[in-house]
Amino acid sequence: MSGLTFIIGGARSGKSRHGEELVTMLPAPWNYIATAEAFDEEMRERIALHRARRAKGWQTLEAPLDLAGILAAQPQGQPVLVDCLTLWLSNHLLAGHDLEAECARLVDVLARPRGPWFVVSNEVGQGIVPDNAFARQFRDEAGWLNQKVALVADTVLFMVAGLPMKVK
Repeated sequence: MSGLTFIIGGARSGKSRHGEELVTMLPAPWNYIATAEAFDEEMRERIALHRARRAKGWQTLEAPLDLAGILAAQPQGQPVLVDCLTLWLSNHLLAGHDLEAECARLVDVLARPRGPWFVVSNEVGQGIVPDNAFARQFRDEAGWLNQKVALVADTVLFMVAGLPMKVK
């Protein structure tokens, strides 16, 4: 089994949990590629909850910036869960990196999955227009990235209240 499954939805919609369930239906080992960085206690607690929820058989790799490089190095045929694209995008935005180049590099790798890959991202465009330029830039960049990933994905799932809806 191979291909890219893109799992998108709002905050606390069940994206990560559903991605984990899909991956664990496949033979282990499973690679969990984490993009979050723990800059404060609240984020450290969120990361700890995610780790505690995962069963044995998961290998965690951290990719706050070089997600494309880590994905390109994944073993052929091994299940991978990336959680999540919006945190990865935030890391690049805050670092002042060339978002167009970084996103193009990532989408290029995602278009050629080396196995069953599951990628989680937040849908951030269904709320109100943010009141500041930085937040509007993030919302726009996330929307454009999500569109590009959905285009190259074999399957797109939209999570609502813990329930997956197949979009593609």
